[in-house]
Amino acid sequence: MDFTIEQNKIYKKDSNGKIIAEISFELLENNIYNINHTFVDERLRGQGIAQSLVEEAIKEIHKRSGKIQASCSFAKKYLKEKYNI
Repeated sequence: MDFTIEQNKIYKKDSNGKIIAEISFELLENNIYNINHTFVDERLRGQGIAQSLVEEAIKEIHKRSGKIQASCSFAKKYLKEKYNI
């Protein structure tokens, strides 16, 4: 799935322009980025899209030489299980 990357979010829209998958993150002090929201339309859940969004956010934050933390429950659980963050 191809995502659109903006300053503080990564998302995918459907053919009608509706956001169907999204992750957002905010820059805190000391170049720490907090992943604070993940959303996947219920029709698309269970397909690994949320995990893909987190991975895209990790890549984007690392491109910015940032450190990662998460207040979003999904991202927090994923980062702990996969990266022990």
